[in-house]
Amino acid sequence: MERLIPALALLLVVVVVFLLMRRGWAQRTAAQAGVPAPARPLEGTPVIHGPVDGMYVATTAAGDPYDRIAVHGLGLRTSADVVVTDAGIVIDRAGTGDLLIPWADVTGVRSSQGMIGKFVEPDGLVVIGWTLGGTALESGFRTRAADARTPLITSIRRQIEED
Repeated sequence: MERLIPALALLLVVVVVFLLMRRGWAQRTAAQAGVPAPARPLEGTPVIHGPVDGMYVATTAAGDPYDRIAVHGLGLRTSADVVVTDAGIVIDRAGTGDLLIPWADVTGVRSSQGMIGKFVEPDGLVVIGWTLGGTALESGFRTRAADARTPLITSIRRQIEED
């Protein structure tokens, strides 16, 4: 009996923490309800570079790597492939659906050490700046192979300059 009460108290604390986390995520989603759904890629668009295998880290508000965008699955970390196409940047996210960042919406690309949910060696993440319905965003991607990072960034920069 002397172990049962502390165990139940600990269980109660864990349940309360999880409920508060769920409530916080729901409030974040409600606050971001005005962010439109991202475009979906078109089949058969010519590929310029890729696919590059890696991990989609998250999408955050531009300039704030800790302000995760929770709507439309943009805040969920998952395995992904990035493909640079004539239409834009396609991020094929496992389990959450593909998204297309049209070239007209891409504002830049850079490397970074981290953003919410993932911190790595210096310049270990590819961060794509873009706009969605007037909201400035940044999406992070971690390539599985380190030597795939620079060619991906170069390919995106080349397309931005041409567009």
